[in-house]
Amino acid sequence: MPKKVVPEEARRRRRPTRQGAVLSEALIVETALRVLREHGTGGLTARRLGAALGADPSTLYRYFGGMDDLARAVGNELMGRALDGWTAHGDWRGDLRSLGLALHSSYLAHPQAAVLTASRVSGRPREIAVDEAILGLLRSAGLGDRAAVRFYHAFIDLTLAFAALDAGSLALPEEARKADEDMWGSLYARLPATTHPNIAATADRLAARMPHSAYPVVLDTLLDGIAAELAAPPAAG
Repeated sequence: MPKKVVPEEARRRRRPTRQGAVLSEALIVETALRVLREHGTGGLTARRLGAALGADPSTLYRYFGGMDDLARAVGNELMGRALDGWTAHGDWRGDLRSLGLALHSSYLAHPQAAVLTASRVSGRPREIAVDEAILGLLRSAGLGDRAAVRFYHAFIDLTLAFAALDAGSLALPEEARKADEDMWGSLYARLPATTHPNIAATADRLAARMPHSAYPVVLDTLLDGIAAELAAPPAAG
């Protein structure tokens, strides 16, 4: 059972940590991002986080109900950082595309954290603000509520799925990631046309394309689908 989180006014630490900082949710989340970057998803423990903060590990439970609660807070932070750097300009398609790219980039800036949190729903304010923005863009474009929810679902799942996929690659050890990328220019490029005519015909293009994320291309395809639905005449009945 998760431990009860102490209310904000009761949990403020009167004395600074050994590093001279006063604990807060924001500091713990920022330190968790650093621990994830340095030690990977398996390395985020209360003991290691406490050591990084210069505080007793049990202190963390005054701020979070457990490590799972902290993971949700990390995901909420990544969502919020995307929204912090994003501005709507009144063009639903351009705004939705730029928000999707901002979300994708925010997660890829912290690949280990992305692997841990991309599939989670935090229910926290910054995540909710992102959801509100996406639905607002879709509804303001002229979609009915049923279609807006359908495309919101597709948009957010597409974005987070690619964030997890691309972050998984970035989170690999450098040697392993490079070996995967080089496979397209080594093994695939050498497959004979007699047995693999389609791969042989496209080998150079595969080698150039595959190390990069397909998210922008698939995002544009989804936006094309939304635009087509907006342009379609109303269905009879």
